Amino acid sequence: MAHIKPFRALRPHNEYADQVASRPYDVLNSEEAKKEAAGNAISFLHVTKSEIDLPAGIDIHTDEVYQKAKSNLQELIDKKVLFQEDKPCYYIYELQWKGRSQTGLVCVSSVQDYSDDVIKKHEFTRPEKELDRISHMRTIRAQTGNVFLACKDLKELNDIFAHWKHHHNAEYYFTANDGIVHAIWVVDATATIDAITNLFKEKIPVTYIADGHHRAASAAKVSKELPDSEDAQYFLTTIFPANQLAILDYNRVVKDLNGLSDEEFLKKLEEEFTITKSDQPVQPAALNQFGLYLGGQWYMLTAKPGTYKDDPIGVLDVTILQENVMSKILNIHDPRTDKRLDFVGGIRGLGELEKRVNSGEMKAAFSMHPVTIQQLFDIADTGNVMPPKSTWFEPKLRDGLLTHVI
Repeated sequence: MAHIKPFRALRPHNEYADQVASRPYDVLNSEEAKKEAAGNAISFLHVTKSEIDLPAGIDIHTDEVYQKAKSNLQELIDKKVLFQEDKPCYYIYELQWKGRSQTGLVCVSSVQDYSDDVIKKHEFTRPEKELDRISHMRTIRAQTGNVFLACKDLKELNDIFAHWKHHHNAEYYFTANDGIVHAIWVVDATATIDAITNLFKEKIPVTYIADGHHRAASAAKVSKELPDSEDAQYFLTTIFPANQLAILDYNRVVKDLNGLSDEEFLKKLEEEFTITKSDQPVQPAALNQFGLYLGGQWYMLTAKPGTYKDDPIGVLDVTILQENVMSKILNIHDPRTDKRLDFVGGIRGLGELEKRVNSGEMKAAFSMHPVTIQQLFDIADTGNVMPPKSTWFEPKLRDGLLTHVI
């Protein structure tokens, strides 16, 4: 069963919350982070992307960057922008975006559960990305990045969320500059805290990493370096029941057709797909359908029966596209490293695919149907790993609102 705990969050005083809150460190490069934090001395980007306060071009993996993150965090505490909760609490986090909302529980989850596969994974991690977060956590002695977990639906948990939100005011409530509304409630009543903890112990056998594999893996390794720290044996997570979540498409663009003309490429595609022209941009409405934008024209591709494996990985659209198009026709065998392939998150829309092809930067684009949350669960449950860039979750949690000190 899943082991979670309340924790004493390091968090901003109410009047500073919207200024402190920042987008996750891994969705911004250094230049974008510097621009976003310009004129805002208390943006949490000064902690998560501290190279923005150092000379341009600095190696972001040097100790100087991590030490700057440490001093910037301490400065926010010294200036009384941030304070640490008096007692361990849970936190309810609601995000509203484009007419829908999702509510999750901010808590700390057991590192031992991560090691024992009670917290299930669906993605490989890269050592260099782990090392960056390990160095960051170790230096500042805090986990600033939230690991986004999912669990199977549990009515009692959703009922607790609804009851608490109905009877208590949100501690934070603001609309970020990207239009996402963030609301956080502090759950400080012992009876409710105990009820939540026991629900997970008794009725939630596993949780699933939706986003944040590198943050979770890094926290697990830091915990081994700090065996005397009880706090380090847990890591910062927000857990969303499955019915609260929406996964967006994660689309692909390619630089060339491996020496083929447009006509030759389409001919080869006909071996695996039924192809129809479309007068409109193609947003696939069902699994095993794909949009192709090539030569100013949209096409609908439908995978023919029998052209893909009937197993949890084989039926994924990202697998079908990789095996039957990228590898077989375009000679792109490693999507993690091949520079001829790039990925475009669904939040950018189909217009971004057209733009990158029309500009000549890319030769063709593929629009995808999103992976379902059930497919994610099935893959993790069978111990399999998804192809890279399979899922895009939106909206994203903000850094800086709730930090776990270790």
